[in-house]
Amino acid sequence: MTDLASDAADQPTRSAARHDRDQWLRVVFLRCLLVVALLAIWQVGSAFTAAFILPSPARVWRTWSNLVATPGFWNDFGVTFGRILTGFALAAVVGTVLGLVIGASRLLGEVFEPVLTVINTISSAIWAIFALIWFGLSNFTTVFVVFMTAMPLILTNVWQGTRTVNVEFVELAQTFRMSRRQVLTKIYLPTILPLFFAGARLAFGFGARVSLVAESLGATSGIGYRLRQAADLVQTDQVFAWTLTLIVLMIVLESAILKPLERRLFIWKERVGD
Repeated sequence: MTDLASDAADQPTRSAARHDRDQWLRVVFLRCLLVVALLAIWQVGSAFTAAFILPSPARVWRTWSNLVATPGFWNDFGVTFGRILTGFALAAVVGTVLGLVIGASRLLGEVFEPVLTVINTISSAIWAIFALIWFGLSNFTTVFVVFMTAMPLILTNVWQGTRTVNVEFVELAQTFRMSRRQVLTKIYLPTILPLFFAGARLAFGFGARVSLVAESLGATSGIGYRLRQAADLVQTDQVFAWTLTLIVLMIVLESAILKPLERRLFIWKERVGD
């Protein structure tokens, strides 16, 4: 009887797991089907277009394979990735600290709200021009552009997250004479973490894209620089190959690092939902 009851209790769990697996397989199949359809459209378009305008998928693949086999490819790849990570890390630290500080004070929020609006409206291309003027052809040019693109997004999300903090918790903390730092780390930080992570993922994607703009304008190495060089020489297959490199990089980071990390951090939400 005990075994039968146990099997009956496990049946809904097995059904849910089977449903999740089937759903995942369906999504994977549809994504693969979408990729095949896009490649087919690309192949058909390249058949009626000159190679210097739209190279075929096979030509781009050969070019990419040849690039990967060269040491220079990995040097440019590492340089761009390092610049993106550095700018994003600085943006995450500064944006989180400023968002918590501004969110903890209504007066500071009212004072800095117009400043954030102005910063968010400035194009990344404008920041790239300023960076080129201020820092010249250096690594910090790209780092600065990534920072100025990602930081306002993270700051805004963290700031908005502080507004969802339960006021009763804050008042209770003040009753127990907790310091401002303890209130920020023990109450505000756990509350804004989901919003921070959502903003950070968005900021990282934007930062990766604008890094190419910065490198194409003010760098002598990196993926953006190679893209500009290939475009100047009308090497369209190399433009596609370097673009494919960035796409693969973002897919790997999203599926292998960011999504698993988000699921691990917020697994408690699923448990609460269950």
